[in-house]
Amino acid sequence: MKARFLFLLSSIPLSACVSSENWKGLPAGQSAYETIPATRPAGSRPEYRINVQDTLTISVFREPDMSVKDAPVETGGTLVLPLIGRIMAAGKTTEQFAKEIQSRLAARYLVDPRVSVIIMESRAQNVTVDGAVNTPGVYGLQGDTTLLQAIALARGATRTATVDKVAVFRNIDGKRYGALFNIADIRAGQSGDPILQSGDYVVVGTSGIKALGYDLLSLAPAAALFVPLVN
Repeated sequence: MKARFLFLLSSIPLSACVSSENWKGLPAGQSAYETIPATRPAGSRPEYRINVQDTLTISVFREPDMSVKDAPVETGGTLVLPLIGRIMAAGKTTEQFAKEIQSRLAARYLVDPRVSVIIMESRAQNVTVDGAVNTPGVYGLQGDTTLLQAIALARGATRTATVDKVAVFRNIDGKRYGALFNIADIRAGQSGDPILQSGDYVVVGTSGIKALGYDLLSLAPAAALFVPLVN
């Protein structure tokens, strides 16, 4: 009976996981923030330009019929606006695009129009969230997206996650760098929340011990069906 029980335990498959043991060489604690800072250095953020497949909301002050909501930029970089028709959006900043719309409306339809352009979703700028999260995938950046926000976009960490060891990988000057963060400390306000950049790769590691524990619990009803053999 003893030998058979041990065989049962050894045959339990561990859940598919990314072990944080492979990240022992990555900087952690305060050193991690030297690689992936929690605040963006002054003047380091490039001016964003509209890209194909971005989703825009264009508001014309006091003219709801001329406004559009959640309009996708088409493959050719254009979109269609009321009265104006097809207009090129890709490659322009939101301020440049708003001024062009204002100019076209002022030329034929409105006196002193006021236009605002907001990027609701960016397809060109995204991060990948992988590992022990409920919905791994590629997610679009909306403004300054932090590590906690990215994990929230992936529907949060799973029960087997190592929340004290979450890796962020980033390409800097053509080289790959990584750093480890404790998201439990970040949630508690004890550490800063790193700001992510387009192309960052976030990996939430899995605890092998936790995974084994949950696998054992899931097999508990089946284990009750085994009856010791009596010679």
